[in-house]
Amino acid sequence: MLEAGTKVTLKVEREAPFGYFLSDGKTDVLLHESEIKEEDIAIGDEVEVYLYYDNQDRLAATQLTPFIELGEFGWLEVVDIHPRMGAFLNIGFKKDVLLPADQLPEMKDKWPQAGDRVYVQLEHDRQGRLLAVLGKEEDFVEISEPADQSLFNKDVSGYIYKIIKIGAFLMTEGQHLAFLHRDETNEPLRVGQKITARVSRVRDEDGRLNLTMRERKEVSYSQDAEKIYQYIKNRGTRMPYTDKTDPEIIKEKFDISKAAFKRAIGKLMKERRVYQENGWTILSEEKKE
Repeated sequence: MLEAGTKVTLKVEREAPFGYFLSDGKTDVLLHESEIKEEDIAIGDEVEVYLYYDNQDRLAATQLTPFIELGEFGWLEVVDIHPRMGAFLNIGFKKDVLLPADQLPEMKDKWPQAGDRVYVQLEHDRQGRLLAVLGKEEDFVEISEPADQSLFNKDVSGYIYKIIKIGAFLMTEGQHLAFLHRDETNEPLRVGQKITARVSRVRDEDGRLNLTMRERKEVSYSQDAEKIYQYIKNRGTRMPYTDKTDPEIIKEKFDISKAAFKRAIGKLMKERRVYQENGWTILSEEKKE
C-alpha cells in the first residue's frame, strides 16, 4: 500500500498534459511536471519518487528530495501562518507541511513568522497526510553539545524553540542549549525567532548557557553618560542633579537607576567633561570660560 512520506520506485504508465501518472500496479499517482528532476522520462521507465498528499488530498509524487523524511527531525523554514490552522513549513517541494496550531503557544504573538525556523519531526495525521510536530526538550538534549567557559561574555546566535512565562529556551548555532530570562531581553520573543545574545553564564554542571540581550556595561555607561551630557548642555551648561540626588528624581528625569546615574556621572567626571559644585553638575567648559 502506498503512503505519504515514503520513498518508492514506481512505473511510468502514461503521460499527461501536466506530468506523468505512475503506478505500483494498483494505485496511480501523479508526478507533476514541477516535481520532475530528470528530463528524459519515458513510458515504461521505473523512477524513484517521494510520496505526499497534494492540495486536493490526492496521493502525489515528487522527484525532489525533501529536507527531512518521515520520522526524522530537522530545522524547517516557516513560509506562511494561518491563524486557525497553524504554521506552514517548507519541506523542499511544492506542498508545504503543516505545523498545527495545537503545537504552538496559546498566545498568537508568540507564534513564528515567515522566515523563522523550527525544529520538527515528520509524522502522519489520522488521514495519512504528512504533519510536523515540534521537537520536545529531550529531542534537543539528544542533539546538543555542552559549552565550555571560553564562550563566557561572547555573542552567540540561535533559534528559540520554547517560550515560558519567565523566558525562552533556544538552541545555538553551535548546538548548545541556552536560556534567556525575560528580564534579560530588549524585545518581544517568539518561537522560531533567530536571536543574537551574549553569554552571561556557562553552567559547570551541564554546559548550558544563560544569555542576555542587555548592552555590555561599558556600552551602557557610555550611552547613559552621553544622554546626561546632552541634557546638561541643553539646559545651558548646568543641572541641579548630582550623585546625591534622590533615586526617584533620577528615574523620573533620566529613566535610569541611581546606580547607573552615578556610574555615568563618574565617567564624565573622570573624563573631566563635568564637575560638581554646591549641588549642581556643571560642564567643565563653563569653568574654562
